[in-house]
Amino acid sequence: MIEGGRDDRTCGGVLFRNDDWTLSEEGLEHRTGYFIERDALAERREENLWAWPLHMAEKRWCTPSLFREAFLVALDRFGIDRDAELAPSFAVGIGIRAGQGAVGEGFVSLAEIVRPRPVAPGRDAARAARTGRRTARVSARA
Repeated sequence: MIEGGRDDRTCGGVLFRNDDWTLSEEGLEHRTGYFIERDALAERREENLWAWPLHMAEKRWCTPSLFREAFLVALDRFGIDRDAELAPSFAVGIGIRAGQGAVGEGFVSLAEIVRPRPVAPGRDAARAARTGRRTARVSARA
């Protein structure tokens, strides 16, 4: 029975809680009642990426930053080893989320990080004169 978004699984002791997620000995529960069993936390997909970061990224109601926080706490609390595939699993998940519309929730799309910002004409030359550095020229034929 679910009451107020929680059921009897969380009554046995809260190990961690943030605005959306509660961790108990049984697993991780969203405030809506969505529950991930403790034994399922380390599940992988065929390409060896972690299943839950990818799966939860597909849920429009899930705030990625709050899920990530709770998921990492759960891994630590239950002694589940993190590996090299964990970070890419979250990165791919965030990419999935970004493809669904506005990114929000404090995440910045990769394109915003790596895309050079436009510079006003002459600004690079002025900066080079101040710093004594040469400006790089980019060829359109490259």
